[in-house]
Amino acid sequence: MLKIISANLNGIRSASKKGFFDWMDRQSADFVCVQELKAQAADMTPDFLRPHGFHGHFHYAEKKGYSGVGVYSRYEPDAVTIGFGCDEFDAEGRYVQCDFGKLSVISVYCPSGSSSEERQQAKFRFMEVFLPHLQKLRACGQEVVICGDWNIAHKEIDLKNWKSNQKNSGFLPEERAWMSRVLGETGWVDVYRALHPETTGEAYTWWSNRGQAWANNVGWRIDYHVSTPGVAAKASAASIYKDERFSDHAPLTVEYNGASAFLTA
Repeated sequence: MLKIISANLNGIRSASKKGFFDWMDRQSADFVCVQELKAQAADMTPDFLRPHGFHGHFHYAEKKGYSGVGVYSRYEPDAVTIGFGCDEFDAEGRYVQCDFGKLSVISVYCPSGSSSEERQQAKFRFMEVFLPHLQKLRACGQEVVICGDWNIAHKEIDLKNWKSNQKNSGFLPEERAWMSRVLGETGWVDVYRALHPETTGEAYTWWSNRGQAWANNVGWRIDYHVSTPGVAAKASAASIYKDERFSDHAPLTVEYNGASAFLTA
């Protein structure tokens, strides 16, 4: 079995102080994909680079205190790819891919458009260039698990107040249609939703810091495992951890029964 965790940290230093790495050590995970490091290489202590014996590989944003992603693994990868080949978004530290035999594990942090119309347009540009990359990945012959914060709630079931958010970033018709293309014609699988087709409130992974969103469970499901069908078919359990708060997001864990065979294929 392979156990893979995705967690938006909203700052690696903050999450560490809140006990994230101690929790991570207790999970017996094979891979932990993290997003929103908000750190540069110079900020990364040995405890951040190799926590509890994990190998860590990272893509840092050029802008300080912004974005950044990483993949922690129990195994040394055969190859590491930093960025996906788009200068605009590779400068923002949004993509790292680690290959292990037949399996590729990717941490991705898709842009948010909620802060301004300018950032929403950047998000649309990201979607335009990332879809062809996803199509190439899908055709490369590897089994792939893409973990991360996609900043899109796909369907009405994926957020509490869907009616009032239809004109807001993260639930715009264009964003939802794009996600449908990823999970439809492109052939990727939303692993959590495949395992839990009808779960609503228990599936949220992000809560706004405004108002009483966490206390009232006014959440969004915007963190995903998006996988190729072969490895997605191995998924046997998925869970969202909410007993402790390391961030404004909750870690999403999926267990892939029998997928360890991909590591040496």
